Amino acid sequence: MIYLDSAATSFYRPPCVAQAVAEAISSMGNCSRGAYKEALTGARTIFETRSLLAEMFHGDGPEQVAFTANSTESLNIAIKGLIRPGDRVVTTVLEHNSVLRPLYEMEQSGTELVIIGCEQAPKEADEEEKEKVRRQGKLDYEALKAAITPGTRAVVMTHASNLTGNRTDLKKVGDWCQKAGALFIVDASQTAGHFPINMEECHIDVLCFTGHKGLMGPQGTGGLCVRKGLAVKPLLSGGSGILTFEKQHPAVMPTALEAGTLNGHGIAGLRAALLYIKEEGIDTIRNREHKLMKLFYEQVKEILHIRIYGDFSQKERAAIVSLNLGQEDSGEVSDYLSEEYGIDTRSGGHCAPLMHSALGTVDQGAVRFSFSHFNTEEQVECAVRALKEY
Repeated sequence: MIYLDSAATSFYRPPCVAQAVAEAISSMGNCSRGAYKEALTGARTIFETRSLLAEMFHGDGPEQVAFTANSTESLNIAIKGLIRPGDRVVTTVLEHNSVLRPLYEMEQSGTELVIIGCEQAPKEADEEEKEKVRRQGKLDYEALKAAITPGTRAVVMTHASNLTGNRTDLKKVGDWCQKAGALFIVDASQTAGHFPINMEECHIDVLCFTGHKGLMGPQGTGGLCVRKGLAVKPLLSGGSGILTFEKQHPAVMPTALEAGTLNGHGIAGLRAALLYIKEEGIDTIRNREHKLMKLFYEQVKEILHIRIYGDFSQKERAAIVSLNLGQEDSGEVSDYLSEEYGIDTRSGGHCAPLMHSALGTVDQGAVRFSFSHFNTEEQVECAVRALKEY
């Protein structure tokens, strides 16, 4: 089996992750629900994980890191906890449904939603040039800058498209948000663990992440880092382990956004993964992934009838190559790769409907190859050969 779907979830993980989960299951109690050894073990593990995440993202400290089950929950908390009817919100066509669907719900309640598209070729360009520009799927930064006006409540944006791999410029957009007085909510699902992210330098108010992709932790882990002083209305209320006799859920972070028992066992695995990333180095991991992605891209772009999506002139991008083979249905191509070669890829719509609309691939979908630093050159060569033989 050759796993090339790391943008969906990590499959290749450092062995320490599974070991940490197994050890936690047999040693960890419920964090903040007791002062005995097992509960304190859980509390220490969770605090250390918060500290590692705050350090990784240059956040405002471990107390500003709240855990969730995934980035979808994190984004729902951020969007529904900060945006109100009548607010003006800006987002882009690059977004995953984890961003779009909560925003559509807010729009139904009276929020003004502005969606920024991709760059277009000049009107005088020929059809070939227009199609080339379309397939690159580059965000229209001029339109985005013009849309971030004073009075805008928030900009909600991904750090990298899960379909094209195109990475957005957080520093540039963050500066625009700060100037306009807009909140900046970032979806780092495809970049956390791959790229350095500095919340302070990029003026990020809320950074949403999942633990099971680039961070290589277990599924069922995720979270959000919130700028200190920003009050986010909780999505849930309930047990917290503190202030038991208060009618209202505690407002202090991170408890404010963590109702109920945390996934302590999963967080223990995430802690192990974060320590592994810290030891290996984010740049080392990313450079290895990028090398494999480029090796694949440079060969498949020469295959007759292959159409590739994304801007590969971009030096720093997610290790993703999405493509189609002629007019073949993406699902059929992906099934062929799995059944004949044991190669795992993702086909279809990728929960990115507006990006597919921008690329003109709504009906066909696309076959996405996404790389881990645990993949090998031999696996890449096998994937290239499979596409040539289709």
